[in-house]
Amino acid sequence: MEAKKVPQDNISTYANNSKAVYATDENGEYSVIASTGWEVEEEVTKQALNEFERQALEAYELVQKGEKSPLYYHMFAQRMDLMVLAQSVGWFQWRVKRHFSPQVFAKLSFAKLAIYSDALGVSVKQLTLLPNLPNKNK
Repeated sequence: MEAKKVPQDNISTYANNSKAVYATDENGEYSVIASTGWEVEEEVTKQALNEFERQALEAYELVQKGEKSPLYYHMFAQRMDLMVLAQSVGWFQWRVKRHFSPQVFAKLSFAKLAIYSDALGVSVKQLTLLPNLPNKNK
């Protein structure tokens, strides 16, 4: 992309920030140009965030029913999926997936819970509980 064509749409998902993108100057040389984003990127980002919110609400209900552990909810609430969470804690996906079982999760050591809490950015206490969410219509 040419430097003069780098999008500068001031999208809301950048929160008044910019990101670096590579673009070519008038001599065809690559350089780093600040971009405030473009509308298409904003729309896709918002769709992804809405999907994580939907998944978090669905996970919340499964935890309330006793079908999943609180870890399952917190994963989506922190905008992660199984693959990202497994990579963040350094464990195989099958191992993390086992911890979605309430019975298995209840037996996890404090050390394992601390690894999850660090990766998710919540305290161990928060990790073991569900927050009080306002009732939302689906």
